Amino acid sequence: MNKYHRFVATAALTLALSPAWAQKFPGLADTPPMGWNSWNKFGCDISEKLIRETADAMVKNGLRDAGYVYVNLDDCWHGERDANGFIQADPVRFPSGIKALADYIHARGLKVGIYSDAGALTCGKRPGSQGHEYQDAQQYARWGIDYVKYDWCHTGEGKAQRNPVEAYTTMRDAIRAAGRPMILSICEWGDNKPWEWAADVGHLWRTTGDITHCWECEEGHGSWSSLGVLNILDKQSALRKYAKPGQWNDPDMLEVGLLPTAGENRAHFSMWAMLAAPLIFGADVPSMRQDTRDILANRDVIAVDQDRLGIQGFAFIRERGVEYWAKPLVNGEWAVAILNRTDEPKKIAHDWRKHAIGDDVSGRNADFNKTDYDIRDLWGGKAAGTTATPLNVTVAGRDIVMLRLSPRK
Repeated sequence: MNKYHRFVATAALTLALSPAWAQKFPGLADTPPMGWNSWNKFGCDISEKLIRETADAMVKNGLRDAGYVYVNLDDCWHGERDANGFIQADPVRFPSGIKALADYIHARGLKVGIYSDAGALTCGKRPGSQGHEYQDAQQYARWGIDYVKYDWCHTGEGKAQRNPVEAYTTMRDAIRAAGRPMILSICEWGDNKPWEWAADVGHLWRTTGDITHCWECEEGHGSWSSLGVLNILDKQSALRKYAKPGQWNDPDMLEVGLLPTAGENRAHFSMWAMLAAPLIFGADVPSMRQDTRDILANRDVIAVDQDRLGIQGFAFIRERGVEYWAKPLVNGEWAVAILNRTDEPKKIAHDWRKHAIGDDVSGRNADFNKTDYDIRDLWGGKAAGTTATPLNVTVAGRDIVMLRLSPRK
C-alpha cells in the first residue's frame, strides 16, 4: 500500500468513526461568496501571468476592498498526474506551480479558488477528480486553496451516469479529510435538483445551465443550451425557500462588463443582489472600464446581496413588462427593485399605500399604511423621499431602479 492509499484508508476510517466530520466546513459562506472567475471572459486561455495581473488589479481598483476576495481558476489549469497520481499544473501556463500562485494571491489579502470535475475528465477534457477525490483535495490543501468549483461533465449518461449525491458528498468528505477549510461550489447545472439534497454537502449550487452574455436569449450547443440573464432569472422564483446563510442558490456567474449596455449590466448586477446570489464576476480586470468597475463596486447594492438575513428576493408585481421585486433586510428594512424587461422606457407611478408587501417564506411584511419608510436610491446614491407619497420615476429600457426602504424613526 503506497502513501496515498494509506492516506485514503485512514481518512475513510476517520470519517466513518467521526460523524461530525461528515459535513462541509461551516462558517465559510454565511453571506454569498464574492470574487472573480476566469471562465466567462477567458475560457481555457488562462495563465499564471493573467491570474497574477488579475489579483493585482483587484487590489489596485478597489474590488478587493469592496468584498471580492476570491480569485478562481476555472477549467484548463491542469497538467498531468504525477507517478503517484497527484494532479499537477500545466507546466507551460503555470511554470511556478499553483502553490506559488496561491501564495502570491494570499499575500495580497485575497483567496484562491480552483476547478475540477466529478467525472474522469473536466468539461475541457483535462483530468477530472473521479477516483482521485481524496488525493485532489489533499493536493489543494497543500497548495492553499480556499474554494473548489466542482463541475459535472463526463459523468456518464442514463443508467450509467454517476450518482450526483454520491459524487458531491465524496468530494465534500475528501475536503473535510484534507483538513483545510474550502468552499465547495456544486456545479451540476440544476439537473438533479441539488437544492433538495445539497444543503449539508456544498455551500452553493448551480440552479441552471450556463449563463451567456445576452439580455434574453438561448444559445444551443447541441445537447445543451446557454441562457441569457432574464432566462436564468425566470427559473429562480420557486427555489427561494432553499437559500439561507451557508447554502445559496447559484444562478451562475456575473456577465457584468460583458453585456453590451450599462443598463443591462446594472440590471443584471442588481437582480443577482436581489437573489442573494454569489457575486462571482468574469470580466477582464486589468483592462476593466471605469463604468464596469463602478457597477461592481456599488457598496449599497453589494450590501443588499450580503445582508446577513440571507433571504432571497421575490417579485410582488408584474405588469406590462415591468417587475417589482422585494427583499427583506435586517432591522426591518427592505430592498425594492423595479426591473424594466422591455426595450422602451417605462413611467412608474407607484402608490406604496396601495401595495403592501408580504413574504410567506420569511414571514416578513411591510404595510405602508402603518409604517412610513425613508427611501434611498441605490444607483443614484441619494435620498429619494419617503413612502408617504407615491413614487414617480422613469425606468429606461433594459434597466432598473433599486431602492432601500428604512422604517422612519
